[in-house]
Amino acid sequence: MNLPRHQDPITAVATAPGRGAVGIVRVSGRGLTALSNAICGRALKPREATYCGFADRDGHAIDHGLAIYFPAPHSFTGEDVLELQAHGGPVVLQLLLARCLEAAAHSKQDGAPVLAGLRLARPGEFSERAFLNDKIDLAQAEAIADLIDASTEAAARSASRSLSGVFSQEIVLLREALIHLRMLVEATLDFPEEDIDFLRQVDAQGQLTKLQNSLNLVMQRARQGALLREGIKVVIAGQPNAGKSSLLNALAGAELAIVTPVAGTTRDKVQQTIQIEGVPLHVIDTAGLRDSDDEVEKIGIARAWDAIVDADAVLFLHDLTRSSTTEYIAVDAIITRDMGLKIHENVPVIDVWNKADAVAAAGQLPGLMLSAKTGAGLDLLRHKLLEIAGWQPSSEGVFIARARHVQALQQANSYLAEAQSWLNAQGQSLDLLAEALRLAQHALGEITGEFTSDDLLGVIFSRFCIGK
Repeated sequence: MNLPRHQDPITAVATAPGRGAVGIVRVSGRGLTALSNAICGRALKPREATYCGFADRDGHAIDHGLAIYFPAPHSFTGEDVLELQAHGGPVVLQLLLARCLEAAAHSKQDGAPVLAGLRLARPGEFSERAFLNDKIDLAQAEAIADLIDASTEAAARSASRSLSGVFSQEIVLLREALIHLRMLVEATLDFPEEDIDFLRQVDAQGQLTKLQNSLNLVMQRARQGALLREGIKVVIAGQPNAGKSSLLNALAGAELAIVTPVAGTTRDKVQQTIQIEGVPLHVIDTAGLRDSDDEVEKIGIARAWDAIVDADAVLFLHDLTRSSTTEYIAVDAIITRDMGLKIHENVPVIDVWNKADAVAAAGQLPGLMLSAKTGAGLDLLRHKLLEIAGWQPSSEGVFIARARHVQALQQANSYLAEAQSWLNAQGQSLDLLAEALRLAQHALGEITGEFTSDDLLGVIFSRFCIGK
C-alpha cells in the first residue's frame, strides 16, 4: 500500500490560516536531528519542549518559540516528527516553513543535504502517515477530521470516542468472532467426514446468531453517530406568506430571512444549520410555491422544488388564516399532488399549520399547529424532527460514524444473513457459507482499513485540512 511518495519527508503549517497567538510548523520524516540542529541551533531532547530562536540561513532569528522533537516510532505519524511553535502570524509561519525547506535542501552534513526531498505535505498527509505506520486505523483517522469539523458538542464528544478507538474496538470484536466462526466452518471443509455434525457440536448456529445480534447493536449506534456527523436536510415549503421565513428565524433564534407581508419576498433559498439535542439540522427556507409571471421569482420557485426533491424531510407549511378559502385550498392541493409525484416515498412530509395565534379555533387538521410569531408549538416540532431523523435521546456512548461505515456494516449484515441461509440449508452449501463469512469479514475490514484501496485512501485524506 505504501507508494514512493509515502517515503518523502513532509512539512506544513499545522494550524489554521489567519492570525493567532500561536502557530505550528510540523515536519515528519526519517532522521530530523540535523534539520532541528540547523533551525534551532542546538540538539533537542526527545519529547521535551525547548525554548529557542528559529534562525534563518544567515543565523538571524526569524522568531523565538518552542521546539519539540519526537523520535520514531513514538510520534503521531510513527516517523521522526519536529514541531516548531512560533507566534501565529501568517508571514512568520511562512518564513519558518520556507526555512525548513531551505535547510533540508542546502544544509550539509558529511557533504550531503540534511534531509533530501523534504516537500510540502498534501491535505491529510500527516494523518495518512499515522495510518500507514499503524499508529491509528482508518476509522480513527477519519475521526480526527470529524473532531475538527464537529458542529455540536455531542458530535465532538462522539468523534473523540471514535478517535480513542471505541468504534474500532467494536469492529475488532466483531471480526474476531467472525474469524473464529470462519475457522470452524473451513475446518469442516478440510475434514468433510465431520460435516455438519461438527458444526452442531460447536454451536455454529448460536455463534452466528450472536454475531448478527452484536452487529445489529453496532449498526444502531453507528447510525446515531452518522446522524450526529451529517445531520439531516429539512426544507420548509409552502405557498407565499405562509410564514416560512418566520419559521426559519424562529427555529434559528435569529433574523436570518427577510420577513414582510408582501407575497414573493423570498426569491432564493436561505439555509441555516441549527442543533436540537446535539443533532445538526440543515434548515432551508424556500420561495413560495405558486404560478408566477415574474422571471426572477420563477427561478426561485424552480430552486425551491430542487431543494424539496433533495430533502431528507419537508415541512409543508400552511397558513391557518387562509385555510378555509377556496383559492388557497386549491393551490395547496396542487402542491400536495406535485410533492407526491416528485418526492421519494421514503422522504417524510410534515404538515405544519402556522399562525395559530391569529385563529381562535382551527378545528381538526392533520399535522402540527404552531405560531412562528409567538413560538407556541415549536418544541413539539423540534421533537418531531428528531423523531424523523431517527435520533434516540437516551443513546449513550455513541461514536461518530460516516455513511461509508454504515454502508459497510449493512453489507456485512447482508452477508451474515446469507450465511445464515446457507447454514440452514446444510448439505453441499458449506463452501458457500464459508464464502459469505469471508465477504462479511472483508466488509468489516473496510471500516478500519484492513482492506482498503489506494483510491479510497486518496478520497478520504484529500478532505482533511493541510497540516493534519
